Amino acid sequence: MSSCNSNSSCSSCSSQNSCDVSEKEKHTKELLKQRLSKIKCTLMVMSGKGGVGKSTVSTNLAAMLNMLGHKVGILDADIHGPNIPKMLGINEKGVLSSAEGIIPFEPIENLKTMSVAFLLKSDDDAVIWRAPLKHSLIEQFISDVNWGELDFLIIDLPPGTGDEPLSVAHVIENVDGSIIVTTPQEVALLDSRKSVTFSRKLNIPVIGIVENMSGFVCPNCGERIDLFKVGGGEKAAKELDVDFLGRIPIDPLVVAHGDEGKPYILSHPTSEVSKAYKEIAEKVISKTIK
Repeated sequence: MSSCNSNSSCSSCSSQNSCDVSEKEKHTKELLKQRLSKIKCTLMVMSGKGGVGKSTVSTNLAAMLNMLGHKVGILDADIHGPNIPKMLGINEKGVLSSAEGIIPFEPIENLKTMSVAFLLKSDDDAVIWRAPLKHSLIEQFISDVNWGELDFLIIDLPPGTGDEPLSVAHVIENVDGSIIVTTPQEVALLDSRKSVTFSRKLNIPVIGIVENMSGFVCPNCGERIDLFKVGGGEKAAKELDVDFLGRIPIDPLVVAHGDEGKPYILSHPTSEVSKAYKEIAEKVISKTIK
């Protein structure tokens, strides 16, 4: 590989045709090492089942970490249901490349993101891929994307403990931690336990459990109504001997802002929801950044 440009991905290298498979694999590993050396903390945001607001938590947690002065990246690893671009208001298709790699989108200063949604011609297109293709894309999104210096890379994963979480764990090798998102319902709590078990089997530290949609605070009178019970996430955390990061109450504006592509916390910094995110972010910082 005497003519190899070590700072370029194989897909953009002019001498790629002269390299065999083993050389390309070696080069990819070197690129991965380079990229990850500039990222202080890699966090997997997981959920045992769908519908718990995992991507909403990923987006607003990333925005809160950014508000607290950190450089943050969001890797949308939900290959079949990529929602992060929508929640950040990014409608562009296609990606740009430079000599240093693929350029991530930066909708907010020091908050970068990459998603398969940018590679689709239409948001209606379905990604019908088996595990090897998904693994290759996740690998490329880390090795080929020029993330630069980051304090946090938040990886938004699809529900469950299947191909994508396994691929992320394999590609990064030493993930700094997982954050498990659940709701108070028993079925969600049951599945969230599997995410904790997954993390432990792969030697990924569990940063803690977040209980989303935990009660509704009336915007008029301030009364709290526990629509879906409350406290289940904290109970599960105690039983599983992991930290409980906090409860995020329901606010209809969270959904509205997500649909508009504007992280909720940026517009409502003093709300109960934003206060919850700040407390969670501060706990994440204290447990990860040394």
